[in-house]
Amino acid sequence: MHDLAVFAFPPSFRLSLRLDKNRPRPSQSARVREMSQPEFELNVDSLISRLLEVRGCRPGKSVQMSEMEVRGLCLKSREIFLQQPILLELEAPLKICGDIHGQYTDLLRLFEYGGFPPEANYLFLGDYVDRGKQSLETICLLLAYKIKYPENFFLLRGNHECASINRIYGFYDECKRRYNIKLWKTFTDCFNCLPIAAIIDEKIFCCHGGLSPDLQTMEQIRRIMRPTDVPDTGLLCDLLWSDPDKDVQGWGENDRGVSFTFGADVVSKFLNRHDLDLICRAHQILKPSEKKTLYQYAGMANATPPKQAPKRK
Repeated sequence: MHDLAVFAFPPSFRLSLRLDKNRPRPSQSARVREMSQPEFELNVDSLISRLLEVRGCRPGKSVQMSEMEVRGLCLKSREIFLQQPILLELEAPLKICGDIHGQYTDLLRLFEYGGFPPEANYLFLGDYVDRGKQSLETICLLLAYKIKYPENFFLLRGNHECASINRIYGFYDECKRRYNIKLWKTFTDCFNCLPIAAIIDEKIFCCHGGLSPDLQTMEQIRRIMRPTDVPDTGLLCDLLWSDPDKDVQGWGENDRGVSFTFGADVVSKFLNRHDLDLICRAHQILKPSEKKTLYQYAGMANATPPKQAPKRK
């Protein structure tokens, strides 16, 4: 017996037939033919198997996925995201992972090192798409694992899971080249429902970016309604965009042109107020000359953005 995860979605053309009031009414025989069309079945196990087949192949080898399969991943995972809290409350043990940015070979290597689901529980901190050449394979494998193991595999939203950002940094172009713009919009609808933060064992606060001067209680995060785009300012923006800075006291300007930087004093007050031990975040690269551990405070310098991408105001 195989433990298959199969989810059904009605073909999209049926929806358009029902909504288009200007179309001529179909004949009885046409309606019978329409009703007899089989529903599309998303076989998650088959898709995961194909996505993993490229292990050992040359880096960058594409995985063939139908548009219907990719759309099905977005629809089903979106449903799961909305069923779960926007502020996740998780328990150890689990592995926490930072930015992937379309580096699919690195994602596979990460799973080889840490264990493929369900051997280990995972929390990813966002930024799955853009920059790298295989954003589609990357996000599709992550969404497939979310559908297959919804209570053991968790994905937070990063600042690149936002239409105004991944429209510029590569994901839009990859979707347009390999599929179409409509599918990119389907991903946007999915990204707008991702959870924003997580608390592990009531002691570790996890998010993609960092803290916000607007964040006083965790209930403020829980009250954020989904689906939602990322605004240019405010709590949601800061949780995805802000950066720590060891040379700042309080709050400072952010060189990214959006959100803030925050100092060690802000971190200490936040941890004391909420009885937490540490903050775990992503969003910045590690300098080769500096060693960092999970329990060290402070982030690294920002990566240099592409010249064509304007600063956000």
